[in-house]
Parts: sequence; C-alpha cells; structure tokens
Amino acid sequence: MFYRENGQFKTSYKADQQVFAIPQDRWAIFALVVFAFVGVPMLVDEYMFRAILVPFLILSLAALGVNILVGYCGQITLGAGASMAVGAYAAYNFLIRVDGMPALAAILLGGLMAAAVGIVFGVPSLRVRGLYLAVATLAAQFFCDWAFLRIKWFTNNASSGSVSVADISLFGWTISSPTDKYLFCLGILVVFSVMAKNLVRGNMGRQWMAIRDMDVAATVIGIRPMYSKLTAFAVSSFYLGVAGALWGFVNLGSWEPAAFSIDRSLQLLFMVIIGGMGAISGSFFGAAFIVILPIFLNQMLPLVGSLLGLQVSIALVSHVEFIIFGSLIVFFLIVEPHGIARLWATGREKLRLWPFPH
Repeated sequence: MFYRENGQFKTSYKADQQVFAIPQDRWAIFALVVFAFVGVPMLVDEYMFRAILVPFLILSLAALGVNILVGYCGQITLGAGASMAVGAYAAYNFLIRVDGMPALAAILLGGLMAAAVGIVFGVPSLRVRGLYLAVATLAAQFFCDWAFLRIKWFTNNASSGSVSVADISLFGWTISSPTDKYLFCLGILVVFSVMAKNLVRGNMGRQWMAIRDMDVAATVIGIRPMYSKLTAFAVSSFYLGVAGALWGFVNLGSWEPAAFSIDRSLQLLFMVIIGGMGAISGSFFGAAFIVILPIFLNQMLPLVGSLLGLQVSIALVSHVEFIIFGSLIVFFLIVEPHGIARLWATGREKLRLWPFPH
C-alpha cells in the first residue's frame, strides 16, 4: 500500500526522465547503498567478506560489462575471461614497471588496455554475427590464455608462471583486511554502476539497443554499426578489465592464467542469462545467484543427505550444481528470457497497480 504514485506529479522533462521515477525506489536504493557501506561492515564476519561479498562485488562489475555487450548491444561473447585476464596482467605490469604508479591508476589503465584489445577482437562483429561471432570471441579467449601462459614478459619472467601482488594502498589507506577490500570494491562498483546506467540511457545506449533489435533498420536511420559495435566492445572490455584487475589484486592476490579461463567466460555469460539481459539490475541478480548457490548447495546437500541416511560426496555436490545451472538456463531461456530482473520488474509493476493488477 506504500508503493504508489498517487499525488506524484512530474512538471518537467527532467523529472519525467529520472533514473528512478518513483521516490520510493530512489529512497530504497539510497538506503541500500548506505547500509552496504555502513551496516554490512558492522554485521558481517571475515568468512562472509572473503567467500561471498568480495567475489559478488567483483563478479557483478564483470557481469555489468558482459551485459552491456550481450544484453544491450546484442553481440554474443565467449571471451569475457580474456578481457579480465588482459586487465589483470596489464595492471600488474603497470604497477611493477612504472615507479610510483598508484594501484588505482594501474587498475584503470588495465581496464583501458582491455578496452583496446576488445576493440581489436570486436572487429569481426562488423562482418559476422551469432554463432560465428561467438567463435571469434572464443578464439580471443584461447589466444589470451596462450599468450599469458607462454610469453614470460607478462609474468615478469616468473618461473612458476604465476604472479602475486602485495596489499595495495589508496591515498595512504592500505587495503589489507577483508573489510577494507569490501569497501574498496563496493566504492568502485557503485561508481561504475552509475556510469553504466547513464550510458545505456543516453545516446550511445540507444544506438546499442537499436543495433541489437534490428541492425539493418538502425543503419537506415543513420546509426553507424561500426561505431556502435566497437564502442560496445570497448566499454564492455573496460569494465571486464577493471573487474579482472580487482579479481587478481583484491580477491586472489596471486594468480595464473587458469584464473581467467573459458570457465570464467561461461560463468559470466550464465550470470547475464539468469540475472537478466538488457537490465543493469540483472547483473547483480545473476552474480548473487552464481556466488551464493554453490555455497548453499555445499551446506544443504550434506545436511539433507544425513537426514535421509545418505552419504553425499563433494563430487555429487559439484554435479548437482552443474545440473541446476543447466536447468535454470534452459528454464529462463524458455519461460522468461529476460531473467530474474524481469520477474522483479513484474512484481514491482503489480505492486504499483495493486489492488487492481492487470
């Protein structure tokens, strides 16, 4: 009964085009962000930070990048892990090879390098689409895996093939504890989420969606496919590059190319499909689902098995996890192609119209 628009009048175009048209939404998001910054650090223990919250924040940022390319521009990609790897290794090399390089600047430069590589591997999208484009981006994934594994310069000639970084600092703030890592990733995610929301609502976002819906008609009305597709690849790769740098610097601390393999690319694509393509909120829903589900299954399946007198092995839990992921992907593709975000939006619309839903 409190979710209403009665008496809320908009007297200007600016008011009508707000990101959150209903003040209840605006205040709810503001309260959620304040609670994330203030309340969560006081209530959550170290395990929650390390196992759930920090991975969730970084994977949400990566899912935002994939959603921009797949959900808003309609360009399929299987090379998201490659963009994350480029961002991580580029940031690492900027940090160790440039004296006095701030960690935040190295992370952003890693994102820019990922954007440049993304443009190069996005060129095939000008001529091919669908399955052929997916194969082209898959080739980028395999090429980056080979390059970071075989070219020793990227790993600073490390004999083990892995790299490691010390705790990073920002304006004298040493980011070492799980709470510090959480707040650092949360701040970056909030800034990048606002940027993504404004991008998809602006002129560039409308061009992406026109190309996604019908590229021939978009070309007829004056939209340049080359500019639209390559900017989508660049912005998406930039987000993925920053997420990859955060994944290596903040979450792992030490990594090798296997951390950004094809499995990571598929995981990010599953996040977008389950969470909701073409919706900023879908990136968060998908990341939360992918991060929480394995932990939930690891805790619940042995408990259920013990109640039934059955022995549940780790291998069985892993297999059940794959079965559930596959089943949900098929379910959402058939029943609700726009994922959890669309179900959430439908629920909000019914609340706005209650008690007269239609």
